[in-house]
Amino acid sequence: MMSAEDQYADYQYHSTELDLTGDPDAGDWSIRCTDVHKRLGGVPVLNGLTLAIPDNTITVVLGPSGTGKSVLIKHLIGLMFPDSGDVVVHGEHVPKLTMPKLLALRQHTDQSEAQIAKTVTDRLTDVGLADAMDDAPSQLSGGMRKRAGFARALVMEPDVVIFDEPDSGLDPVRTALLCDLIQEMHQIHKGTYIVVTHNIASARQIGEYIAVLWKGRIVEAGDAERMFSSDNAFVRQFLSGSADGPLTMD
Repeated sequence: MMSAEDQYADYQYHSTELDLTGDPDAGDWSIRCTDVHKRLGGVPVLNGLTLAIPDNTITVVLGPSGTGKSVLIKHLIGLMFPDSGDVVVHGEHVPKLTMPKLLALRQHTDQSEAQIAKTVTDRLTDVGLADAMDDAPSQLSGGMRKRAGFARALVMEPDVVIFDEPDSGLDPVRTALLCDLIQEMHQIHKGTYIVVTHNIASARQIGEYIAVLWKGRIVEAGDAERMFSSDNAFVRQFLSGSADGPLTMD
């Protein structure tokens, strides 16, 4: 009898067209994962994942629940390290970084109090929360809290901003408005934005580059136009929300 691994091999195994060898700073890829394996409790979660994320682009990482999206994020920010394989962010091999470098955002700024206040005001204004400057978190709506978190992420002007299910708990209208905000802020601040979600509408609205993750591997990755016209059976099923295809309730 054919195992599930063999049955879905054509859909799970993705050979990237990108050259991931040589100088990690070469090309326009800000983040690169090469043959990343990670087991948790003896269960493979990332299973040979290979992915390159382009610089100065909004990349959407899509995939069913429980397929490794959160574990991938933790590898990108150094909260987890691969059992094997490599993760390179802007030329830095994350598994080899020391704690001071991994906690760079906790370092004190040398800005004056006036400069800090201006930066905070500017970022809150960017996300439409200037009038909520003195409000406590408990006074903010769900959508306002999402925007406040976005402002907090932008304060240090990072090169990479990661959104983990930013549309979780939001209705379709507020999800669309949040996506508009993400696009607007990316146009202003540039950098690499990574949006991890399973919301196809969000992917269509903001995704410039899309990677589809399933069973711990990238099935296919490419620009949005290519992905939404993919011939891959799993990608086609997932991006169309169809019941017909290799993805089942199992």
